Amino acid sequence: MTFNRLRHTFADFAVGDAVVTAGRTVDIGDITTFAGLTGDHYPLHTDEEYCRATPFGGRVAHGPLTYGFAVGLVALSGFLGDAIIAFLECQGLRALAPVRPGDTIRVRAEVAEAAPGSKPHHGTLRIDYTVINQKDEEVMRFRMVLLARRDVPQEQG
Repeated sequence: MTFNRLRHTFADFAVGDAVVTAGRTVDIGDITTFAGLTGDHYPLHTDEEYCRATPFGGRVAHGPLTYGFAVGLVALSGFLGDAIIAFLECQGLRALAPVRPGDTIRVRAEVAEAAPGSKPHHGTLRIDYTVINQKDEEVMRFRMVLLARRDVPQEQG
């Protein structure tokens, strides 16, 4: 099921629930800004002349920049709503193809597992993120493990 409505608690998520986000075009300013913020000025990202002689033939976005955009696109979609208490882990992150200036990426996020926690106030969500470019090529994938708030019924007195 694909939808785009606000979620509020762990109980609102079921295995198979999914969203496809809007797209976001990556530009050279994003790459330059990310390099400046992180100090990662590796020439594959910052030196066009250097990049022309590589198999990429030009600049490519930093992998962590692509990851950050993916997380942000899902957050902006409203899919997670206000249910998330904490980020626990990112599993199996794979960069599968380069993201270049001018590429437009979007994310398909799907609930792979929803497990109640050991305490009644939270549950764990495992959500598979697939980042896709404008050519429908998969450029990155990973699994987010998130702690979600559960509503606990008030005990009747």
